Amino acid sequence: MDIRCIALDLDRTTLNREGRLSPGNREALEYAISRGVAVVPASGRAFTTLPQDICDIPGIFYVVTSNGAAVCSLPGGEVLMRRCIPPQSVAKIMALSDEPGVTYEAFVNGVAYADTAYMADPLGYGASPESLAYLFTTRRPAANIRVFIESHAYELDSIDVICWDQAKMERLKRRFAFENMDREVYITSSSHQRLEFSHLDTGKHVGVAWVLNQLGLSPAQLAAFGDGDNDAHLLELAGVGIAVANATPVCRAAADCLTLRHDEDGVAYAIKNILNI
Repeated sequence: MDIRCIALDLDRTTLNREGRLSPGNREALEYAISRGVAVVPASGRAFTTLPQDICDIPGIFYVVTSNGAAVCSLPGGEVLMRRCIPPQSVAKIMALSDEPGVTYEAFVNGVAYADTAYMADPLGYGASPESLAYLFTTRRPAANIRVFIESHAYELDSIDVICWDQAKMERLKRRFAFENMDREVYITSSSHQRLEFSHLDTGKHVGVAWVLNQLGLSPAQLAAFGDGDNDAHLLELAGVGIAVANATPVCRAAADCLTLRHDEDGVAYAIKNILNI
């Protein structure tokens, strides 16, 4: 197979459970780059929350952030492509999700913001213990996240609606579906307690397709790795879509093949044994 580009989800795919890039995965990525393969991180993260382990790899020039709402350069972080949520859609998202027990994260110009109440008790909103260090070091507090979102309605890369109560989350999903929100914004999810909203013409697959066009490559020359529902369209785009063993059922269904878990160097295993790079 003629793989000339590798797109990588980060959390629970390329990074281990501590949120770090293992020596094995780093070695495999550096080897792929040395063979002329473009490596493109494709994350739901905002640009400023990207791990230094990834940004420090020589030869990575593009990164897809905020679920495809922005493509930035490395190093430097110049915004090469960006699509913000229309303000009228922001207003509808906020109105439809205005319930007790619901909070938000907002990504503006590559920076992630969260409510101070959420930051005081992220476990109470369903965050995992392993994610706490990441949250505390990457989120800027907003005293009232709803007011913050409304005041930045014209410059939002994405909005995450967060709710630990799964029955309430299912009601929110049905409400958004009834209002046909998927016709005006891109809706996805990277974990069970959050819904992620961005411009309709986004998604990791859209951001990576934009990069492929810059590189003069086709989707057939792309291998993509993921673990979550928000990776499914990217894996479907790729000539070879690879899900790690810890992936969600939706992500697995979109993949062409499986590799080892994220904490077993599944990316490195696939680069060597599936892609034969």
